[in-house]
Amino acid sequence: MNELIKVKTKEDVQVVSARELHETLGVKTRFSLWVKQNFKHFRENIDFSSVVTTTHQNQYGGTKEIQDYALTIEMAKHIAMMSGTDKGYEIRDYFIKVEQAWNSPEMVMKRALEIANKKVEKLKLENQQMQPKALFADSVAASHTTILIGELAKILRGNGINIGANRLFQWMRDQGYLISRKGTDYNMPTQRSMNLGLFKIKESTITHSNGSVSISKTTKVTGKGQQYFINKFMKMNETAIG
Repeated sequence: MNELIKVKTKEDVQVVSARELHETLGVKTRFSLWVKQNFKHFRENIDFSSVVTTTHQNQYGGTKEIQDYALTIEMAKHIAMMSGTDKGYEIRDYFIKVEQAWNSPEMVMKRALEIANKKVEKLKLENQQMQPKALFADSVAASHTTILIGELAKILRGNGINIGANRLFQWMRDQGYLISRKGTDYNMPTQRSMNLGLFKIKESTITHSNGSVSISKTTKVTGKGQQYFINKFMKMNETAIG
């Protein structure tokens, strides 16, 4: 089939250039007036859309932008037929053949495969983006290294969670992971947290200048706890975004 007018695909829809159709029809009317006369029966952004193209302006290679329109095949067929010329009917018949080829079982299957491949590539990209966080969480779960709650806040910020150390302490107290009552056990893990294996308590002996000795207790997050809180905050963040 000879190509009378170049047909392009835009977002899975076949379109043609209004200027090229105007030229191929051999219309003597100025393009802007022809558009005004012929487009009034059609809907913008459904049957046609406005586009800007470039054209050579002179022999020195200069270019300028000109107004054009991307027409659906259906609209282009109607305009060709409305011209009432032999050329118009020839172009209409050409568009009918283009549509038949586009809707053939082979072409439908080809487009379906292309759509499926795009979805697969999108899923691969999403998996790649999620993989570093998943690998990190899996690795810390088995880790024997404990970290401070302030360090956990930094890790959460690195995973897109906007939270600081003070807010994280407050959240853990509010959610029952840390003891909230004032006293010697303030900010220590609750029994529930210890049963879950989320924290360990590090005890340090401090010898004071007067010779007295005291015990300092520091709450530290286990590898399992790091995974637990990262996953919890990530799910909360996804829910908030969704």
